Amino acid sequence: MTPTPDLTLCDIEPIRVPGAIQSHGRMLVLDGATLALQAWSANWTEPAAEALAALDAQVLRATPADGSAVQVGSLRLGDRMHDCWAHRNATQLIVECEPQAGPRRHEAPIYTVARDFLPRLQAARSVEALAQLAARELQRLTGFGRSLVYRFDEDGHGEVLGEALEPGYDSYLGLHFPSADIPKQARALYLANRFRLIPDATYQPVPLLAAADGPAVHDIDLSQAFLRSVSPVHLEYMRNMGTLASLSVSIVVDGRLWGLASCHDHAPRLLDADMRAACTHLGQLLSMQVEALQANAEVAARLELRHWTLQLVAQLADSDASLRRILHEPALLLRMARATGAAVVLDEQVWTTGETPPQEALLELAGWIAGLGTEVYESAQLGAHYLPAAAWQPTAAGVLAISISQVHRHVLLWFRPEVVQTVTWAGDPRKPSSPPDAAGRIHPRRSFERWAEQIGGRCLPWSAAETAAVAELRQALIGIVLRRAEELAAMASELGRANKELEAFSYTVSHDLRAPMRHIAGYVDLVMDAEGAALSERAHRYMHHVKDAAAFAGQLVDALLDFSRMGRTALNLKRVDTDSLVQGLVREIARHERERQIEWHVEAGLPALTADPLLLQVAVRNLIGNAVKYSRDRSPAVVHVRAVRNAQGQGLEVQDNGVGFQMQYVGKLFNVFQRLHQSEEFEGTGIGLANVKRIVERHGGSVWARGEPGQGATFGFVLPGSGQNAQAMPSPAIPSGHA
Repeated sequence: MTPTPDLTLCDIEPIRVPGAIQSHGRMLVLDGATLALQAWSANWTEPAAEALAALDAQVLRATPADGSAVQVGSLRLGDRMHDCWAHRNATQLIVECEPQAGPRRHEAPIYTVARDFLPRLQAARSVEALAQLAARELQRLTGFGRSLVYRFDEDGHGEVLGEALEPGYDSYLGLHFPSADIPKQARALYLANRFRLIPDATYQPVPLLAAADGPAVHDIDLSQAFLRSVSPVHLEYMRNMGTLASLSVSIVVDGRLWGLASCHDHAPRLLDADMRAACTHLGQLLSMQVEALQANAEVAARLELRHWTLQLVAQLADSDASLRRILHEPALLLRMARATGAAVVLDEQVWTTGETPPQEALLELAGWIAGLGTEVYESAQLGAHYLPAAAWQPTAAGVLAISISQVHRHVLLWFRPEVVQTVTWAGDPRKPSSPPDAAGRIHPRRSFERWAEQIGGRCLPWSAAETAAVAELRQALIGIVLRRAEELAAMASELGRANKELEAFSYTVSHDLRAPMRHIAGYVDLVMDAEGAALSERAHRYMHHVKDAAAFAGQLVDALLDFSRMGRTALNLKRVDTDSLVQGLVREIARHERERQIEWHVEAGLPALTADPLLLQVAVRNLIGNAVKYSRDRSPAVVHVRAVRNAQGQGLEVQDNGVGFQMQYVGKLFNVFQRLHQSEEFEGTGIGLANVKRIVERHGGSVWARGEPGQGATFGFVLPGSGQNAQAMPSPAIPSGHA
């Protein structure tokens, strides 16, 4: 009798090399190459060597190397005939002998499975229907009192989907079994050997005996042996369930242990080789059909989700490719992920639809997800991985997210609310086993009474199809953004080339027009001097009009030339004291406007700006000059000059109480030759504000204007980083010049 293993954890039990077999059969262990006898089970009443000699050595050597079992002969042992089967492990040939069953059936059970059961299996349209069919067929084949089919969830817990039972057996349909009932190494063995039979849970293990020159019996791998002795903990587990005989058939889907078909009986029950083959075949058919159903459902789900994804992509491709545009069809965005809320996070900006966490929480969550460095992140229990999410469970117990950029916080998120489920267990899962006894051996749990538990903190899990759909959406978004970036780059390049050509053209035209304008004015003066006495009053008037027009045209040409130069001249950046600059311009204008009453309000402490001194003076002169010009019909004219400091930088603002303008025309004010008033009312070329805008934008800044008809106008600008740049540059302050 093999001593009971000293176990403290089921997961370390040596179930593949138990060194013993079940008592209803016998075993020989041979050297895989020489067929020399290395070990044998202790229940041989005849010498093991004589039994080996009775088998055909040529048949034994022909046993395939893939581990599959083949029949290698029959032996009379005692008063019964035994069928012998052989399979190979890495180094040995294992021969197993079991008593023959009664009279052979007229038809092998495997044929009825293929002929009758397979068509019914193919007609089933759900996994639950498949499980129920398989449970009934297993019970019909084997005669066991209870037959179950259950699947494992992602945490390893089993859920009973199908059941067939006789009177006197407890029903487990719909119940859950905790993952601890099947240790990890047992699951791995179920994947390697897909059929296991325990005819009698009260059997006493029969130890293997090793030859003098053979390997240690606990080094012999019995993973594929149908006589392999099972864990004493599992035998006790069976007896606690009131089960003395059991069989298990593995259900393997996509190479993973999807579930088990299991049969129980209150009395010992032995199955012959033909019945074991039929059960194994049933498990294979069930595995293939489950895999086919799941694959079909997956394909259908992926096709539906791709339809929504393509609609989203088409919508975005027709827009400016901004991720915010994806929220213009919120129902479509939520439908593709079967979510109740969604959010787009672009750095510090957040846009949402449906039910989502607060904006600040979204920013932090997006930063955490972006920091993971994964393209797609999904969790059905977000609070278990990201602690702040525990407060959002009614709205966002789970999240599915894609990161668009590896540099910026550009994240698209979908949310699902908490779904509280009631799970009924076959026994309390919190107490999977009893404490070790005095000998150090653990015991399985003894109670299988129904125990209900409410499980919260989770949402409905994200399917593989949904995860694949958002990953596909991510690739499409990146492609659209890259394509739009290339288009914008090409447009910018073309625009830059056109601007250079336009600047060159305007410079050439304005330069070449200066001489003709001067010639016109000069010839008018010559005609007036030489022929003035002979000209009529009307002719004199016409000649004055010609001279004024030529002079104005000359001013326009000069202004256009200056405007062109401002786009071509390199910037000479220095620290400019705008307080001194403004004061100098005020004094200059006051000297030219002695007859007017002007109130000047210049704020103290105007900022020092880092700019080209000459160009900045032109910009400020234009703003102050315009304020004085367009308030000429006011008495007094009031002009305010104040500092501007904001997140974009520092600058100046000039306000007057003049004629003002309508805000609907504000977009035209800074364009070349755009005027909102007749030249007869207010002189000028219409290029001054265009010069201001060009100067400020060349410095990387921005301009603005506000106005109201009859109430005055305000014009201003800011230059970026002026304060910081000014502190960093040691150049002396440059005061304003005087024209």
